[in-house]
Amino acid sequence: MTLKAENGRIYLSKEIREKYGERFRMIECKDRIILLPVSEDPLEKLKDVWKDVEGSIEELKDEALKEGMEEAGR
Repeated sequence: MTLKAENGRIYLSKEIREKYGERFRMIECKDRIILLPVSEDPLEKLKDVWKDVEGSIEELKDEALKEGMEEAGR
């Protein structure tokens, strides 16, 4: 997809806005610009992403550390 910038603005099609929303974070790379959609309600999005995870943050952190040490052979 090619976009045209006019007057310093990038215009996205209705289909793109309906699919990804109207807020984006712009990330500048060496040879490109990346637009990442930003959730209208970030906390609600996080709840949805992590809904199947069980355990507290401490339990998850301890388990990740244990697995990492096992993979490293310690």
